[in-house]
Amino acid sequence: MTIDLTAYDALSFDCYGTLIDWEAGIAAVVGPWARRFDGSITDEDALVAYAEHEAAVEREAPATPYPEVLREAFRRTGAALGLEVTEADADALGRSVPAWPAFDDSAEALRRLQQRYRLIILSNVDREGFAGSNRRLGVTFDEILTAEDIGSYKPNPANFTALLQRADEIGASGRLLHVAQSLFHDHLPARAAGLPSVWINRRHAQPGWGATPDPRAAVTPDAEFPSMAAFADAVDEAWARRR
Repeated sequence: MTIDLTAYDALSFDCYGTLIDWEAGIAAVVGPWARRFDGSITDEDALVAYAEHEAAVEREAPATPYPEVLREAFRRTGAALGLEVTEADADALGRSVPAWPAFDDSAEALRRLQQRYRLIILSNVDREGFAGSNRRLGVTFDEILTAEDIGSYKPNPANFTALLQRADEIGASGRLLHVAQSLFHDHLPARAAGLPSVWINRRHAQPGWGATPDPRAAVTPDAEFPSMAAFADAVDEAWARRR
């Protein structure tokens, strides 16, 4: 680890993949759908098939509301695999975000971290979807920035420009640390924006990228932890050493 965790006033978080298990949420819809056609398709297979299509929709149509991004990405996944996606299938994924589960350690870790930092969300969803997820997390965030607010989706640099501008407005400029799972959506653009980052490597025990596209570039976050609980432990230890 190359950073002093006591040197920051605020933490910005990706939500989906970091705090909320978006892979479980997506797989709960696309996995059973895929197995209607081929019983050998695993949830991981379905997630990998889906990943690039969501990123493409977000890149091509950045003003599209997230529920429609999910629907269109699902339709494209079906077309690429030669499998039918009905409107009911697409709508099931489009409406699913509030049902996506939180990781078991997210809520408690956030409560611990909130004792030392202001907490900011930088999320690739809409306000309504995040509100459903926030109820699962049980924490009041100091600032919430969604793709709906910004008008684009990560990894677009505009999202990190908006984050840094908000950090400046609340007096946390230069003392903001970004915390996220996705190298593609978060760590590469954070590094380009000059923002230090912590990798919550939720897939540390699994090969491949799952629902997240391959970053296709090398990036080394400033610190890495396998879970939010491990990150919160490291924060507590860092502050204890400072006393």
